[in-house]
Amino acid sequence: MTLPNGLVHRNERWMYRRGRPNRVAAVLNRGWALLGSLGVGPRRLVTLEVRGRRSGRPISFPLIEADLDGERYLVSMLGERAAWVANVRAANGSAVLRRGHRTAVVLEEVSPDARAPILRRHLQVAPAARSFVPVDHRAPLAAFEPIAGQFPVFRIRALGTPVPADDPAGREAAPGEGNPA
Repeated sequence: MTLPNGLVHRNERWMYRRGRPNRVAAVLNRGWALLGSLGVGPRRLVTLEVRGRRSGRPISFPLIEADLDGERYLVSMLGERAAWVANVRAANGSAVLRRGHRTAVVLEEVSPDARAPILRRHLQVAPAARSFVPVDHRAPLAAFEPIAGQFPVFRIRALGTPVPADDPAGREAAPGEGNPA
């Protein structure tokens, strides 16, 4: 059974009321995070692991990776309120991406004036995110510019080394690699 588009969007917004996942969304997110970690499911599905800004424990988030002009990005469909955004900022971008294997990455925040084309591309590849962005994914780029600053975007920079399973939040950058400030 296929649900009407309006009902799907209303349902997705209900699951993230107040900018946080409700119990249904939390269970679904755990399932998607597991699938992303195993490399199963949609090809763009990844699991982001980052240290919690308060607990210091590794926390996993299922996300959809967007690509544009040879670069890879993570976009917050919930905007600034997303917990993963605050955790990535607190960790200075140090994280691990999982998709069948673990890769240490640095996530570099993209300036708001450069986000519009990435946000549009994200909506093209992540249909579930369309419920949270007030611009249609087929709209011209100019329509995304006024709202782009509301949706954090991070460029993925792989550090190039596999991460052992006992190091869930990645490693410190080696001298010369640097972390974004």
